[in-house]
Formats: sequence, C-alpha cells, structure tokens
Amino acid sequence: MTRTPLRISFFGGGTDYPEYYRRRPGAVVGTAIDKYIYISALRLTAYQPYNYRVAYSTLEFSQKLDEIQHPVVREVLKYYEVTDRLDISVMSDLPSSGSGLGSSSAFTVGFLNLINSMMHRPMTKMDLAREATKVERELLHENVGVQDQLHASFGGINRFDFFEKQIRVTPISISARDLNRINESLVLVHTGIARRATDTVSEQVAATATGSIDNDLEALYAMVEDCSNILEEGGESMLRDLGDLFCKSWDIKRRLSSKVSNGAIDELYAKVMAAGAYGGKLCGAGGGGFLAMLVPPEKIAHVREAVFPLAVIPTSIDLTGTVLVNQSPAIDILKSSRVW
Repeated sequence: MTRTPLRISFFGGGTDYPEYYRRRPGAVVGTAIDKYIYISALRLTAYQPYNYRVAYSTLEFSQKLDEIQHPVVREVLKYYEVTDRLDISVMSDLPSSGSGLGSSSAFTVGFLNLINSMMHRPMTKMDLAREATKVERELLHENVGVQDQLHASFGGINRFDFFEKQIRVTPISISARDLNRINESLVLVHTGIARRATDTVSEQVAATATGSIDNDLEALYAMVEDCSNILEEGGESMLRDLGDLFCKSWDIKRRLSSKVSNGAIDELYAKVMAAGAYGGKLCGAGGGGFLAMLVPPEKIAHVREAVFPLAVIPTSIDLTGTVLVNQSPAIDILKSSRVW
C-alpha cells in the first residue's frame, strides 16, 4: 500500500506549465499536507471470475486491461506491461473529485510508487514526479502543470523552479516553532462546489500560450521569492505577512481565467476574512473545491460558525511525500517487468 499526500500550492501556480516555463523562468512554493490517498494492490488467485477489480468511487470488474475505466490505472498497467491479475483499492481522506488539492497527480504518483515497488524497480522522488507528469501529459493528454506531482513525491514545504527542461527542488528552511505556527493555523474550508478543472485550465493554458497573461504570471512568480523569505525569516509576523500575500495573489489569480471564482466563492472568502482569518486562497485551478486559509487558532471556531454548514478542516504539513506503508512478500510481479 502507498500513502501519498495532497497539496496546497501557495504561490506561483500557472508558471509551472511548460507553455510558460519553456519561454521564461517559472517557480512555485507550496506544501504537501496531511490528507492522503491510499492505494493497495493484491495479486489475484485463479478463483475469481474476473481479471481486474478496481475499487474507488466506482467499483469495476474487468476481464481485459483495455476495459478498465480508470484512466491512470489502465494506462500505467499498459505502459509497464503488467500482465498479473490485480485487485486494486483506493481510499482518500477527502473527496478526490474537484478538491483543488492535486488529488489526480497524487493518485498517479502513489500508483506509480506502488507498481514500481511491486516490480522491485526502485525510483527516486524525482523519478516518480517526472514519470507521473509523463503519464498525465503524454499518455492521458491532460492539461496539467508539473508542481502537483513534485509535491506528492517529495512532501514538505518546497520551492520548485522551472526553466526549459530543468527542475530545481529547494526545501524551505523553517524552524520547528514556525512550522507549528502554520500547523495550528492552516485550515481547509470547503466551498460546497465540486468542479472539474478542465474548463478553467483550458482557458488559462490558452491564454498562457499566447502570452496574454504573462504580466499576471510574472507577478505570481515574484511572490514565490517573497513567500520563501517570509517563511525562512519566520517570527511572530510570519502568518500575518503570509496572509497579506495570499490576499494579493488571490486578486491576481482571479484575473487568469473568468472561471476561477464566482459570487458564491467571493462571498465565502469574505465571510472567512470577516471571521478573523489572516488570508488565504482558493486551491487549484479554481471554480470550487477548497479554500486554504490561515486563521489564528483562537478564531477557528468563529470561522466554523460563519461558514456553517460548510466544512472547516484543520490540516498540517506532511514531511514525507509518497511512502510505502506496508509490503507483502506474497505480492510479486517481477515477471511483469518492462525492459528499460
């Protein structure tokens, strides 16, 4: 079984698309969080009347690999030429669909980690991130950036820099005391809207390719350095300074696509701020999912009252990235190994 974290992107989102960073430098800073996707796989015996069982929000039984409806499961098994009959189960701490927390990429990273472990093929954190990006962009032709896969693989609070084909990973140096400050103040507020990022991302990627939103993306890129400095300097003003920066980036993000926000989301954001939050942002491409907000611990109860009946979920930083949480010697698909 693998456990893979979801993520919150702090600043720089949009500059992690190849359509941007192949032309000019991009960077993001963000964190993996302690909300996870769990994936397990069991090699089937000869007694089941099916060759593949895949359990997630849907329960699938298939005889042929091409019949599997889950796109990542199907394409990864095909790509690695896995011929074993498998029972695959997926669990998640939060609803995966439309969360804005990078769940699609977290699933891909976790599934790749699981399959490569079963094949006894060790992979580095960067290997997993790059392979997940390949699966999503090249095999599935998804409009995705490259930060979600990195957060899921590495864990922790990191700055990722992109230019042409290069990726640089820089862990943010933060004291234990300041890390605790973040953990005590970071909450997710559900908007009550589940959305697919496709429409929002498509509009934004098209605008990125033409260069029409370059000025806004450059402003978000500059905030990555500001955020890194605030986190590493730490201190009593850290959360308030981060909150102010979140508010500025939220104003810019809303200009990237007409589908990023709507009246209901704007009203919810205003309620959370009025209840005492330092600041925050809508996670992911926009249009729904979760707000990530920094709230003084003594104000969290006020936020709950202000947004009731919507969920307010305390969260904290994950420091490990994707991990194997157990291994069974009975699971062995080495014979399925692809030649590399």
